Amino acid sequence: MIVALIIICEVGFWVLLAGGLALRYLARMPRAGAAVLLMEPLLEVLLLVVTAVDLKNGAQPDWKHGLAAVYIGFTVALGHRTIKWVDARFAHRFAGGPPAVRPPKYGTARAVHEWKTAGLWMLAAAIATALLEAAIWYVGGDGETGSLRAWQQRMLFVIGINAVIAVSYTLFPKREPAGERQRLG
Repeated sequence: MIVALIIICEVGFWVLLAGGLALRYLARMPRAGAAVLLMEPLLEVLLLVVTAVDLKNGAQPDWKHGLAAVYIGFTVALGHRTIKWVDARFAHRFAGGPPAVRPPKYGTARAVHEWKTAGLWMLAAAIATALLEAAIWYVGGDGETGSLRAWQQRMLFVIGINAVIAVSYTLFPKREPAGERQRLG
């Protein structure tokens, strides 16, 4: 049931996003579009409540409960950025808005962009880790929590990988090709 609910939440996210943007730009109803977009966090609340009730009713914590925590963490941390990304492209394509701003390609600006991106992924992993710890605490010492601990280790890996990526852009910044510098100068 938890996996099905995660799938429903993911599909619901994209349906609400498409519906909200269609109302905002195609139907020219920005308030209604915003109202639809603001319903999206209810999906995560529903998933959190159902997962907690499932555990409270005696379900053994397993990979599905861990996946629910990870899904919630990543949606909370990255959902807003995803909505902004899709919104900019939708506005450009269907409402005559300006083209979406592309991330910088080179130098310090690119390193800063990579740190911001890594920070969001690290935040997502930290939220997931905290939810997993809350689930471990919620189940108590009587339950088998090994699968939840395994998810926590995966989240630490996500944090580490993102730190390595951001540090690499800081220590070894991508340089602008010589041909491009001459065209711009």
